[in-house]
Amino acid sequence: MRDDLIDLARSIDPTVLGERVRTARLRAGLTQAQVAGSQMSVGYISRIESGQRRPDPQLLTAIADALGASVDELLVGVAPDRVVQLRVQLDHAQLALVTGSVPQALEIVDRILAEPATEDLPDVEREASYLRASALEASGDLQSAILLLEDLTEQQSADLAWINGATALSRCYRESGELGRAIEVGERAGAFIDESGLAGLDESVRLSLAVANAYLDRGDISYAARMCQRVVDRAEELASPVAKASAYWNLSIAESRRGRSTMAVDLARRALGILGAADDSRNVARLQTQVAILQLRLDPPEAAEALELLLRAERAMAITGGVPADLADNHLAQARAQFLLGDVDAARRLAATTADSSRTAAPVVAADALVLLGQIDAHAGDVQAARDHYQQAVLLLSAVGADRSAAQLWFELAHLLEGIGEASSAIDAYRRAGAASGLVASTTSSAPVTA
Repeated sequence: MRDDLIDLARSIDPTVLGERVRTARLRAGLTQAQVAGSQMSVGYISRIESGQRRPDPQLLTAIADALGASVDELLVGVAPDRVVQLRVQLDHAQLALVTGSVPQALEIVDRILAEPATEDLPDVEREASYLRASALEASGDLQSAILLLEDLTEQQSADLAWINGATALSRCYRESGELGRAIEVGERAGAFIDESGLAGLDESVRLSLAVANAYLDRGDISYAARMCQRVVDRAEELASPVAKASAYWNLSIAESRRGRSTMAVDLARRALGILGAADDSRNVARLQTQVAILQLRLDPPEAAEALELLLRAERAMAITGGVPADLADNHLAQARAQFLLGDVDAARRLAATTADSSRTAAPVVAADALVLLGQIDAHAGDVQAARDHYQQAVLLLSAVGADRSAAQLWFELAHLLEGIGEASSAIDAYRRAGAASGLVASTTSSAPVTA
């Protein structure tokens, strides 16, 4: 008997073991006397089944042989071959998630969690639950992912699954607009990681970057940029390609938010080079999209180069299974590039498709696509159509929480509304931009008091 089974045989709840022995005996169609044989008495088998005795490892092996069962099945509750089958299914679910088949991943994981055998395999159950949370996040169901991750990460554990779960929870809070919670969870997890001596892991770097992104969305851009720079320094010490690329990637985003577009592009290209050398195809495609988006923000924009990069990224996503949010970002950027290059029809088609496909899962992206459609209409001289698209964007943004991306889009929308003569709507949009970024009107008048 394996050492781990010997330890379990000496510590297992005798009531649980007794029930399993009885179930196996009835399934085999044997009497207690037949199981006892010449080595044990019928009364001893009866006391085992009633939970009054816990047999030593040697006798338990004899009982298992008489029952035609394995010791694993009696101690763990699951036959070894069934454990292997469940782990193979977990691998299939992970592969489905990585390749973008999120519904398939959820279906497999839910089937595993519904298996009675999984209740006796806490490691399998925990791994399947974390995988389910990842699939829920990828599907856009952030609230369900948060509920599951809150339960999974409640008890701190110095292992990679817990660190990745805490990172995912911080990221989900941020994506749902709960920036304070995102920062709190991430920093609390970071402190525990430091205490546990795990700060040198790639997973720790990713957690730090998740917190930095939350600070970015909250508007603490300079602090977030300094956090990213510290993470870059740590990643350089680790000599880990993924950690270094992630750090440069996020520092690029921070510099872009600070208005340093050229520096942002340079940093993003550096991250892209590192990921390319590491042969990380999925993240290379995502980063190619982000580099192209930054190129479109340059003055003047590098539209042709950006479009070429976006098309290359789209082809890679088709192979690696890009998630809907990544594809939406890519298609919207393609629409902008086409508009800048003068292909209005292609720009309109891509923007309309992105707006329709992103309304539920990514409302800010959908609103951004509607704004682009309004710009296209205004460029064509169709003021009414532009007004309608801007109004649809306003309605979508009204349901979005107060984060920086919504505030920025409100501000851009206000400028566009002003440009087509919608003065009152523009004023309202400017006010909403301020509210979304956390600005409020002063309760006191700045005018002097006169006698």
